[in-house]
Amino acid sequence: MKETKIQWHPGFVAAMNLEFAKNRQDLIFEKEYNLNTKPLEIDLLVIKKGASVRIDNEIGVLFKGHNIMEYKSPEDALDIDAFYKAGAYASLYKAYGEKVDAVGADDVTVSLVREARPDGLFEYFRLHKYKISNPYRGIYYIEGNVLFPTQIIVTRELDHISHIWLGALSEKMEKEKMVKLIESAENLTEKAEREFADSVLEVSIGANKQVIEELMGDERMCQALMEIMEPQLLLREKKVMEEGIKEGIKEGIKEGIKRGINGTVDTLRAFGHGDLEIKNAIMQKYALSEEEAEEYLK
Repeated sequence: MKETKIQWHPGFVAAMNLEFAKNRQDLIFEKEYNLNTKPLEIDLLVIKKGASVRIDNEIGVLFKGHNIMEYKSPEDALDIDAFYKAGAYASLYKAYGEKVDAVGADDVTVSLVREARPDGLFEYFRLHKYKISNPYRGIYYIEGNVLFPTQIIVTRELDHISHIWLGALSEKMEKEKMVKLIESAENLTEKAEREFADSVLEVSIGANKQVIEELMGDERMCQALMEIMEPQLLLREKKVMEEGIKEGIKEGIKEGIKRGINGTVDTLRAFGHGDLEIKNAIMQKYALSEEEAEEYLK
């Protein structure tokens, strides 16, 4: 059976909502923000509701009023072209305001998020005299040939406890970290936070099946996992059932049509009509091709 492709980006949006939980009321999150027409689409746009808002998370220290965030999954490359593409998206976002200079260039930032450090890109920066600073663990500011304040966030290097949700977007979760993630999800009480956590967990569980299999041997962890996964399993079960019903109806209709055509062929033959005449009749009545009609005459 072909494995389901992991949907990393919804998990990233959910993780950022949890990262900025203390400031969620001060921010507007626009996921998959369209730039004019598709396929120009920003992964996540974070807008501060007020200039005085102070983000209680080092990822948001760089933030201005309008913050473009691009996420690269473990299977995606973060090279110089991807870097320029993010800058281009920010430029288009600034240019597509409702009026001229509606969004000031000094009020836009760019953040690129990836699990592993993009060493090839950093080498390019060094060769081309970009300035790289590392003000916080796992966070790199890029200065030089950039239009907007830009940072690269390497989730593997972030403090795991402080950034547990972003750290969960990995195919290399350790057993102890997965346990901590599940416990953190259990401790959430608000409905919105539980839903965001479920999105992150769905990605992390799907990407780390071996670790999950190990945890299923622990009775307490098994119970916690089942409680977390139950709504997802029920939803999937419902979808499978609905698809099954739809397919059943389709197959039933097909069988009914086949029986109707076969009955017509038998009746016309009983009244002495030849195959050519019957073929023309069922082609007209049932909108069949010549090849399809001939199958019913065999």
